[in-house]
Amino acid sequence: MGILWTIIIGFVAGVIAKFLMPGPNEPAGFILTTILGIVGAFVATFLGQAIGWYGPNQGAGFIGAIVGAVVVLFIYGLIAGRRTTTY
Repeated sequence: MGILWTIIIGFVAGVIAKFLMPGPNEPAGFILTTILGIVGAFVATFLGQAIGWYGPNQGAGFIGAIVGAVVVLFIYGLIAGRRTTTY
């Protein structure tokens, strides 16, 4: 149930992170934003467990998932910004 809860929280966190961090290099699609939010929630869960904020069976909280999603969106924006094609 912990993984399912992380996915649900990541879905909502991805949508909120997109509203908090709009930009030209950010993903425009709803599905990609959602996936990056879920990845952010998993990153927040992993880092929180590694630091000791969360127990072994605890997931990231809502605020932690939003912060993780914003970090993942920021990194995605840096990577997507570098991939420019010239014709």
